[in-house]
Amino acid sequence: MEWRHKDLLGLAELTKEEIELILDTASSFKEVSTREIKKVPALRGKSVVNLFYEPSTRTRVSFEIAAKRLSCDVINIIADTSSVRKGESLVDTGKNLEALKIDIIVLRHNSSGAAHLLARNVGVSVINAGDGWHEHPTQALLDIFTLKEKFGKIEGLNVTIVGDIAHSRVARSNIWGLTKLGAKVCVCAPKSLLPIEIERLGVEVFNDLDEALRDTDCVNVLRMQLERDEKTIFPSSLDYFKQYGITMERLKKLKRNILIMHPGPLNRGVEISSEVADGENSVILEQVTNGIAVRMAVLYLVTQARETIKNEAHH
Repeated sequence: MEWRHKDLLGLAELTKEEIELILDTASSFKEVSTREIKKVPALRGKSVVNLFYEPSTRTRVSFEIAAKRLSCDVINIIADTSSVRKGESLVDTGKNLEALKIDIIVLRHNSSGAAHLLARNVGVSVINAGDGWHEHPTQALLDIFTLKEKFGKIEGLNVTIVGDIAHSRVARSNIWGLTKLGAKVCVCAPKSLLPIEIERLGVEVFNDLDEALRDTDCVNVLRMQLERDEKTIFPSSLDYFKQYGITMERLKKLKRNILIMHPGPLNRGVEISSEVADGENSVILEQVTNGIAVRMAVLYLVTQARETIKNEAHH
């Protein structure tokens, strides 16, 4: 199986085999982070631009570390302070970066579809680091990688995603990836935080959390995006915690131990209690570690594909 895409835009357009190839590649890169000298020369001489139109420390730092471990040069652009404020369009910015002979643009943008728009208009590789409410493929890949490490497989697993599904690009990417790999996915949220016709993505929908957790192997707890403007649709934090918060009392009622995941940053006491987040079933920090290996794999694969495509065009 060979990776043939110059970009990684979302998991919706990938096959099961392509997702597995990323996970296998990540597996071979994971060991690099345990070495004394945490570097391989795989992408020496390549340059990566982190182009972020939305604040994000975790994803940006993770991509930066991943690129540096592959021996890339990394440039960070926080769009708020750059020519974007003068009204330069995303495509113009991309074309200027391409003219600087950049190899990869890692894009975080508040508009759904921004990564696809950019990828269509530039020849460099584009990696979607989150676009609007659409997708966040590398977050889902690191979640799936962590599950695979813990359970040895994805097929047949029951995974429950709890929280603000409507505004969550992490939820969408996870649903695409997990269902393609044969997991059963349930979502659980108050009605106001569920997208219309979410069932069409092949998930089972619950409004009652205890019911949703009854047969699950893992719960992926989404962050309440309290910074979003639609304040009116959010239940109060206390009400939400009472009905949908993941607490020890709630977990003790279950017949078995379940794995606890969270894409971060955590709102402790809103969607998850500190006791659970820091407890022995939590793999939240392992997800962060695995993010580096997964992002190394993606940077590596899109670069290889772009060079293959370029070489074929010359012959």
